[in-house]
Amino acid sequence: MQAPWQPLTDEPPYGLTAQQKTPRLLAELIALNGHHQTHCALYQRLQQALPLCQQQPGSLAELPYLSVRLFKQFTLQSVPDNQVFKTLYSSGTTGQPSRIVLDKDAAALQSKVLVRIMQHWLGKDRLPMLIIDHPGVVKDRNSFSARGAGIQGLAFMGRNHCYALNEDLSVNTEALTEFCQRYSEGPVLIFGFTFMVWQWLSQLAAGQVQLPQAILLHSGGWKKLQAQAVGNAEFKAKLAQVAAIQRVHNFYGMVEQIGAVFVECEQGHLHCPASADVLVRNPQNWQLCAHGEPGVLQLLSTLPRSYPGHSLLTEDRGVIIGEDNCPCGRPGKYFQVLGRLALAEARGCSDTVTAQAV
Repeated sequence: MQAPWQPLTDEPPYGLTAQQKTPRLLAELIALNGHHQTHCALYQRLQQALPLCQQQPGSLAELPYLSVRLFKQFTLQSVPDNQVFKTLYSSGTTGQPSRIVLDKDAAALQSKVLVRIMQHWLGKDRLPMLIIDHPGVVKDRNSFSARGAGIQGLAFMGRNHCYALNEDLSVNTEALTEFCQRYSEGPVLIFGFTFMVWQWLSQLAAGQVQLPQAILLHSGGWKKLQAQAVGNAEFKAKLAQVAAIQRVHNFYGMVEQIGAVFVECEQGHLHCPASADVLVRNPQNWQLCAHGEPGVLQLLSTLPRSYPGHSLLTEDRGVIIGEDNCPCGRPGKYFQVLGRLALAEARGCSDTVTAQAV
């Protein structure tokens, strides 16, 4: 008798082809959907109101999904209040933030999967870590903003953490100089949200920071950079020019869906890990788009178990480039994010820094 599948969270992050992954992902998401219908009364009522949800999904495309904006308007959770271990809040320039609750099991699983994904790109050794932010953003460990949650999640991958900025977002020259003197000859990890990294670079003189063996991870909205006509290629060129940083990986994800972390490969493509996936829907009729056809991103993840965030329609535009054939050699689906939907609320982690603070 064939052994049952192990959970996708126990698989190597980029070890499965579509043929190997898709049936397992569908089975896990169907089970997760039933779990949330049983344990979240509001989610159950939402599902009962949708005709699509009255039948058993036969494919990923038939899975019911929620608009990510619902988490701004309602409290959706599948655990009782006395089991809430941590609350995460999304970033946004206006309006109500999303509120995401985690119990201890969900928080532990999130950390486990994030570590496995990042170890694929960084290796298993914990590197000295430079954080392009100020320490005040992680003061309250029970209630995090998206920036605080991102920093805390990736802090596990580093050691001897150094914050590069002061509270007013100016460069902490003393801390930065000491970090470079100690670690410039070896590999280091740098993390920051995209717009804040750009602002940090704009305050540095060329040669002031030299970290040629650094690996930079960055995430967050590109809206402000696009307004300044700064693209991904120029962003990387500036890092190389000012600080000699050559290895740069953007990654895409959102607070509303823990576990869906999509890291950029050497070819500039965002990759789906084993426990997450992405679909693209046409906003005119919400049918699936073909590869190469832009539309609205739908994110799938097997990790959200304390709240019904396993299948979410985002407010981001994107395009699936291909599957199982990226030149980088990693199997699975790979895609590109094209930006926010028109009239969608600005909400990127780094886009929420006010103009005055910058």
